[in-house]
Amino acid sequence: MSGEQAREIYIDASGHILGRLASYVAKKLLEGYKVYVFNVEKIVVSGKKNMVVDSYKRTILGVRSHFSHKWRPKRPRSPVRIFKHAVRGMLPKHNKRGREALKRLKAYIGLPDEFKGKALTRIPQADSSRLSRWHVELAIIARELGWRGGE
Repeated sequence: MSGEQAREIYIDASGHILGRLASYVAKKLLEGYKVYVFNVEKIVVSGKKNMVVDSYKRTILGVRSHFSHKWRPKRPRSPVRIFKHAVRGMLPKHNKRGREALKRLKAYIGLPDEFKGKALTRIPQADSSRLSRWHVELAIIARELGWRGGE
């Protein structure tokens, strides 16, 4: 992609399912697209609120290190980092191709002023209207994990 202009995708993530959107984004990143995702805090995760938040607390915050008390791994708490963590899990992150693909991903809370005129796409296979019952937004999960941003 050195000589040609990079292909770009602008996605409005509000009301999309986290896993389905992350897999779509990972596929596009591996194809060479530069992907911009907006309104990340409005992505939904299926399930009851208590169940989803407890599972995130167990898997993300519950890991302990027995080696040193000085160092601990960083745990994603903001919606942007939770989303990027989900996408990273779907990329081949241990080789150059996967690391470069992850660098082409930009995620934002809300819609920044510099992207106001862009045509935002929606992914029909990731829409939350497919969910029949309970779901919780990523902003609520992030606040339960300790994120202090956004109201």
